[in-house]
Amino acid sequence: MMRDMPEAAETFASDPLPSPDTEDAMWALSQRTDGRLIYGVPGETAVLSIDCDISAIPTLRITRNSPADEGAGALLAMVGNGHIGRIKVDATEVGNDSFWVGESPALNEVWEPLAGPRELTLTVPGAGMVSIGPSPMPGLMIEACRAGELLDGAALLEAQEGEDDGADLDASPVS
Repeated sequence: MMRDMPEAAETFASDPLPSPDTEDAMWALSQRTDGRLIYGVPGETAVLSIDCDISAIPTLRITRNSPADEGAGALLAMVGNGHIGRIKVDATEVGNDSFWVGESPALNEVWEPLAGPRELTLTVPGAGMVSIGPSPMPGLMIEACRAGELLDGAALLEAQEGEDDGADLDASPVS
């Protein structure tokens, strides 16, 4: 007599999320984590962050603050400044939530779309497209990280001249 095995429950990805409204978004230095840049609309949760780890090989980490299904993986695509960069991102637990996080050595050309001063787009499948306005700030961070240094607040303040003060930008949930 042969027993029927119960059918495994089908798993599906969550429904795709709409692209965030980033019309008034800006880059700001995180008030909670040294050397981290955050991008978003002041007074709202940041939609994106980048930080540098110089403890070994200088490495940049990017976090797309958008819900990610447990165990999921994807390619984050950045297009702009004459470059296309793709980086593997995985669903990573941050507190009680899971967000898209990826990292790569700072010298990797994947970061070039962020290094230029013009606007770019960033996309994670199912997490919408983030339109990122022109700013020298991510380029300064990449340059500092490649040199094995954390972003200098004085250099950042100089780059912020002409831009609004990002002090009201809420760095949570990933600050």
